[in-house]
Amino acid sequence: MSKRTFFRDLSPATLVTGFVAVLVAYASSVAIILQAVTAIGLEPQQISGWLSMLGVGMGVTTIGLSLYYRTPILTAWSTPGIALLATNLPHTSINEAIGIFIFASALTLICGITGLFAKLMNYIPHTIAAAMLAGILLRFGLEAFAMLQVNFWLCGMMLLVYLVVRRFSPLYAIISALAAGLIICIFSGDLNLAGGNIMFSMPEFVMPEFSATTLIGVGIPFFIVTMASQNAPGIAILQAAGYPPRTSNLLIWTSLIAIILAPFGGFSICIAAISAAVCMGSDVHPDPNKRYVAAVSAGFFYLLAGLLGGAIFYLFNAFPTPLIKILAGLALLGTFTNSLHQAIKDEHTRDAAIICFLVTASGANLLGVSSAFWGLVSGIIAHSILKKRAEMKK
Repeated sequence: MSKRTFFRDLSPATLVTGFVAVLVAYASSVAIILQAVTAIGLEPQQISGWLSMLGVGMGVTTIGLSLYYRTPILTAWSTPGIALLATNLPHTSINEAIGIFIFASALTLICGITGLFAKLMNYIPHTIAAAMLAGILLRFGLEAFAMLQVNFWLCGMMLLVYLVVRRFSPLYAIISALAAGLIICIFSGDLNLAGGNIMFSMPEFVMPEFSATTLIGVGIPFFIVTMASQNAPGIAILQAAGYPPRTSNLLIWTSLIAIILAPFGGFSICIAAISAAVCMGSDVHPDPNKRYVAAVSAGFFYLLAGLLGGAIFYLFNAFPTPLIKILAGLALLGTFTNSLHQAIKDEHTRDAAIICFLVTASGANLLGVSSAFWGLVSGIIAHSILKKRAEMKK
């Protein structure tokens, strides 16, 4: 791949898609991250350094993997894992927390090297993976249109601009909706740009400590939740979009980088699910082989967020919630439509796919593991039972 080819495929649409992907990633769990790191007693300057390291880690891995494989591969932190840490890290020292991060990433590395996780993922039918993705995205669509009740003028105008521009130029529908939303927020005073404190904090090295109690009690659950609720959906989304998942290689690279960055605050780097889906829709680029450009753009925005770790608070206070949610819903609309179509197009697997879709969309959290994982499990079980039944009839 030449630089000329990459820059020829780069467009305002792919840049905005990358920005939206990062916006969705941060908007979904920054508050949970702050809760988790506050639980172990980090000072604001340290929190800024950790956010910087996370941004740099995700930026480097996203850009490197997307360029190397020419596939829209985004990395992210483990949102379900963060939620688990927020409730389990109190009364844990910073050094022990770093030990937990390294231990969980080391277990992921072992899964990548042995190829065990890749073999398990090969048993997921394409329609079930697509149904799981549709179930995940349904919540974003519902939340987006629910914002009409919160701020009808802002969300209604963004939706109208999106539809009008999509009618004539689909690639620029999202960027136009974002521009319209920002203009409305500026004139209505909903864009809070006051009181920002943009700063960069150098991440500090923290010597890890390994305690059998914390590694077993927190490290192993953190690893399981991350693999089941983050890496599994991330790999399945790549499969659903028609891209080779390269499961073992992705696990090896992300876990290695996470181990290196853990002492500096990079506690988790995984395969992204929702934010990656933003970069896989047909509106990003008509050619699926060129949608990796949007992921690379997202990687650069990750790096920018990392270099300005302290500015994350400022940026997320500036954008009103309705703007973020309607933008995320519209950005994922095409991917949701395609996923749902792929899930139900085969009548032989339709019932199993619908079960997977409904379980995933229910949001049911069982044993601390998200509904995305249980949707996959229920879909695979239903597919196996119904497939055997169909074979018996023959």
